[in-house]
Amino acid sequence: MRAVGLITEYNPFHNGHLYHLRRSLQLADAEVSVAVMSGHFLQRGEPALLDKWMRAEMALAAGVDVLVELPLPWACSSAPDFARGGILALTELGVDAVCFGSESGNLNVLQRCAGLLAGEQQTIEQRTSAALRRGVAFPQARARVMADLFPAADIQETLSSPNNILGLAYLRALNESGSPVVPLTTIRVGPGYHDLDEKEGIASATGIRQRLSRGLEVEDLVPQPVNHLLKKACALGQELDTEIYYRLLSAQIVRQPDALGHYWLIEAGLEQRLVAAADQAGDLEGLIDAVKARHLTRTRVQRALVAVLLGVETDTARLLLAAPPSYLHLLAVSERGEAFLASRRKRRTIPLIQNFSRVQSILKRRYGVKSRELSRAQIQLTLQMRASRIYSLLQKSSCGQRQRDYFEVLRRTPKVDQP
Repeated sequence: MRAVGLITEYNPFHNGHLYHLRRSLQLADAEVSVAVMSGHFLQRGEPALLDKWMRAEMALAAGVDVLVELPLPWACSSAPDFARGGILALTELGVDAVCFGSESGNLNVLQRCAGLLAGEQQTIEQRTSAALRRGVAFPQARARVMADLFPAADIQETLSSPNNILGLAYLRALNESGSPVVPLTTIRVGPGYHDLDEKEGIASATGIRQRLSRGLEVEDLVPQPVNHLLKKACALGQELDTEIYYRLLSAQIVRQPDALGHYWLIEAGLEQRLVAAADQAGDLEGLIDAVKARHLTRTRVQRALVAVLLGVETDTARLLLAAPPSYLHLLAVSERGEAFLASRRKRRTIPLIQNFSRVQSILKRRYGVKSRELSRAQIQLTLQMRASRIYSLLQKSSCGQRQRDYFEVLRRTPKVDQP
């Protein structure tokens, strides 16, 4: 039973994702699709539109066989750590291949670029840092360094496209981890991440979220089963409320300003910028715009804000990122997916957890009662639980149980009775 892995966010699942899913199965000659999906907080430092269970249910309805959560802090990290977390998770789950979308669509070109970057990584970092000290903004600094080191036009084009960059991070993670998973790529179709217009029935997730925020229909841009679930979730007030997010963030910033320096990604001087911005900004956009600087991209600021909201300290993030995830969380599975997971059970070296009522005993049995590994696993667990509880406060309707990881059932496709 061959399986292809996907590293995803599905925020929300749309027609472009459906194309990627079907094309990945075809390229890998696979029967099963396994998606590692970010939880409540995403790679660019944003809370998801909908909670992880609803997004997993949507993907399951659209045809994905296995949905596993990419845990924090990997899910809310820059490309190298995000990619590493996803690749390690897919390797642990036992997939045969991983397929990612790219602007290039040419694996040979991407592998060549990955090799060039690996050989110049130290030089790239040193020259970028020197440019930042001269006052050059980070994106421009990195682009100039790349242009100097790799003047060939095709290389520059490859290194300037966001999905190519993430693809290069996947290839690097595969190489550094020694994973046996085979890389595949398919050309990305439809508009870019920041584009708001649709093209031939495909819109970016950003464009779809913008349409939803304006009360517009998106039924032509998402698979029919997804549209049904999306409408239901929004009618119940389960979507993110950015005003609540802004107010909780601001409260956390001004509550204990002297402690901000302990949080992940809060470098020297950023604490003062955060406090000043929280005292003046009127909304989330104003807060982010007031904190941005030449050396601080919007995405970097957003990730730092998530760390502040969730109370992720620098030492905690470094401890977790220094090793693979201690366990994985199964969110949704089809019958075919269950058969695949059963066939790979003996290969797994870390727990795949679906019932959190027994999580402590599972972790203690796997790692030992007083081990460092158990301590690390419990830190990962604490962060996951905290993220779920806080995310529940960010939804428009936040009533109900907050410790949902303990109570949410595994999403399964309905069983069809045989005639």
